[in-house]
Amino acid sequence: MSEEATLRVILGAGFLAVLSITLVHRLKSWEAKEQLDRRQEGLFVLAALRTVSLLLWVGLITLVVNPAWMAWSAVSVPAWLRWSGVPVLALGLALLTWALRRLGTNLTDTVVTRDVHTLVINGPYRWVRHPFYDAMGLVVVAFALIAASWFIALTAALFVWLLVIRAPTEEAHLLARFGEEYSSYTRSTGRFLPRLRR
Repeated sequence: MSEEATLRVILGAGFLAVLSITLVHRLKSWEAKEQLDRRQEGLFVLAALRTVSLLLWVGLITLVVNPAWMAWSAVSVPAWLRWSGVPVLALGLALLTWALRRLGTNLTDTVVTRDVHTLVINGPYRWVRHPFYDAMGLVVVAFALIAASWFIALTAALFVWLLVIRAPTEEAHLLARFGEEYSSYTRSTGRFLPRLRR
């Protein structure tokens, strides 16, 4: 198998891993059958995040199925740089699994909390407030490195940017829900990176 074909297999396997990890946890969280007001995250983020996600996933699937269809976006990058995406992908998948297991039924696809919601501050949440966003950021950056496609890189960058601008809205909802408990938690943790001093 050629190096290019091997990297495509890794991309496909990574995509399927993200899909299966998130789907398992989303199905568990949907058991609540609770209606969530997704408009509370803001119409721009609501529409943009879903649109960019769709473009990113369609681009990845297209690249895996038939790279000739994505040749227009190919960029020449050194092989070592593409391969550097593999450990980043593995780290992202491990963090994704850990974060989602800790979130449990608190998982939503929006910034609002559930009627029955707990404040999760253990596992990776002990150090950062948004390890799920960190994990997805690592995964899409890894995809961009492995794919060597400016289209995948652009949509990955937009995806990460949208998560960054979405985080304060989510935190405002958590603060309204949990008050001083959440406020205290924010003082001892970083938003996306661990604080050096607690």
